[in-house]
Amino acid sequence: MFSEQAVNDLAVPRSTRATRTYLVSKRVLDLAAACVGLLVLSPVLAVLAILIRRDSEGPALFRQTRIGRYGKPFTCYKFRTMYQNADEQTHRAYIEAYSKGQVAAANNPAAPFKLERDPRITPLGHFLRRSSLDELPQLINVIKGDMSLVGPRPDVAYSVALYKDWHKLRLATQPGLTGLWQVKGRGRVSYEEGMRLDCEYVQQQCLRLDVQILLQTIPAVLSMRGAA
Repeated sequence: MFSEQAVNDLAVPRSTRATRTYLVSKRVLDLAAACVGLLVLSPVLAVLAILIRRDSEGPALFRQTRIGRYGKPFTCYKFRTMYQNADEQTHRAYIEAYSKGQVAAANNPAAPFKLERDPRITPLGHFLRRSSLDELPQLINVIKGDMSLVGPRPDVAYSVALYKDWHKLRLATQPGLTGLWQVKGRGRVSYEEGMRLDCEYVQQQCLRLDVQILLQTIPAVLSMRGAA
């Protein structure tokens, strides 16, 4: 969708781009943590899969095409939180309005910019989203190399199609399970502010920042800040 050169031209001075040493270290951390995480969490994953199947008709695992580094599409895994064959038009319309700044903050201090009262979401799905447990299968994506532990969240194609030129900077690195937008804003900030946080990460990324974001993710997830 976007060439590597085009994205890098928008990115940062060559002296501040991710170094090979950092990228290798990041990949080692990703593999080690994702493998251990899947092993330790396997009982939890199994229980969640059973509960999802009992909660509503359909498979426990949801597969969706997302856009990765340099616009390369990949299959992203999540636990299913919606009713089977749910129409994506509701989300598509919301994303278009949100990206244009046409979504007013809702009367919800926890997550004023989250799509509320979405009828497509199952009863269990609401809890899975609030707790971020629906994202756990993406550890598989991390092991496959589609994603990293830390990076901008992977977008769907119709969202990427709405990017301004400077937004494309977030495609200069691997998408992640968590990122600066998630720990500093999530559903509590506007679209433009979230994009600014993601681009800030791309410009400043280093192993120290990755570790800081991972540590900040734990309390953010436990408190469910911005995930209501």
